[in-house]
Amino acid sequence: MTTPGWIRVCTSAELVEGGDGVRFELPAPRAGAPARQAFVVRYDGRVHGWLNRCAHVPVELDWMPGKFFDESGLYLICATHGAIYEPDTGRCAGGPCRGAGLEAVPVLERDGIIWGADPGGPPPGHPASDR
Repeated sequence: MTTPGWIRVCTSAELVEGGDGVRFELPAPRAGAPARQAFVVRYDGRVHGWLNRCAHVPVELDWMPGKFFDESGLYLICATHGAIYEPDTGRCAGGPCRGAGLEAVPVLERDGIIWGADPGGPPPGHPASDR
């Protein structure tokens, strides 16, 4: 099932607290622009979504697909420069990001499925999404 405005990312069971994240692609924000890479992680019992782009230098954070957390499972870390981010707020917690933060991607967990926002559409289950 596809839901206009939202992208099915994974099942809820695929996201383990402080474990691997799941990458997904957001459509291009405008014609001619590239698609954007994003990811979801579970932290403190909730799902959080972010663009997969370091605030220090625009490179992907994960050193291998889905590897976003540091060894402690408490911070997201940029594999390229070591910038660390709070997984629930995206705020820079140390390293070269110097106060910058990750760009949030709206996410929704409903009926065992994780959804990521595709700008411009209603959430899954909204009457307009059934058209």
